[in-house]
Amino acid sequence: MAAIEDAGKAVAAGVEVRLCQGLDELNACVGLQKEVWNFSDYDLIPLRLFVVAEKIGGQVIGAFDASQLVGFAMSIPGARAGKAYLHSHMLAVRESYRNTGIGRRLKLYQREDALGRGFELIEWTFDPLEIKNAWLNIERLGAIARRYTLNQYGISSSPLQGGLPTDRLVAEWWLRSDRVETLLKTGKHPPVRAEMTIAVPAEIYTWKSAPQHRHKAEQVQSRNREQFLDSFSRGLAVLGYERDAIGNGTFLLGKWEELSHWTIERLNH
Repeated sequence: MAAIEDAGKAVAAGVEVRLCQGLDELNACVGLQKEVWNFSDYDLIPLRLFVVAEKIGGQVIGAFDASQLVGFAMSIPGARAGKAYLHSHMLAVRESYRNTGIGRRLKLYQREDALGRGFELIEWTFDPLEIKNAWLNIERLGAIARRYTLNQYGISSSPLQGGLPTDRLVAEWWLRSDRVETLLKTGKHPPVRAEMTIAVPAEIYTWKSAPQHRHKAEQVQSRNREQFLDSFSRGLAVLGYERDAIGNGTFLLGKWEELSHWTIERLNH
């Protein structure tokens, strides 16, 4: 295991993270998107949107091993309650470069670039059944979640979704919050006083990919959907995430004590 981790660190050390430049690099993002998700052309985000994102104040950030694109993050600007923020729509890392920290480096570059331009919030959606992604978002980046959307993108052509509704949690990454700044400086969160936990079994990936077991994934999604909606209606937020030795994931929900100049009510309208 140590040898694998050392090899991963060596790979990541040779990767440069920077803004994408020119149509060729943006087109490489389109190609990598298709490689990672195996979307049909119907679901594919086209080159035009990557170009527009770059032109209107969004971000297209690439991870490059020499001249080869191995990861990217794309965001577009949005506004709510008169406040501008960035919506991070897509992040992808080539399979052979995963679990090397490149995804987190892309997100941290997003944060640095956003702060330099006056943004205080980056949001994105993520599948609450994806255990590794939830761990990155909550525990490694310090995002919180207090909104849940049902079948946000419709049924996806990506095999990774397993034909399930595209239910999503909305991650809120408050870039200047004590929660985020303390985590990035010390590697530690403030303790979470969990009032509710929501579990995701490690077998979820197998269940999603195997048609004969997909009903089990559907049952987990349906159960967790109701628990998230109920918890959020009571003012709780996802504040922590745990993984056990065999890979099961658990969301920790409690009251978010840190106040923001954006209230919960304004964020929900």
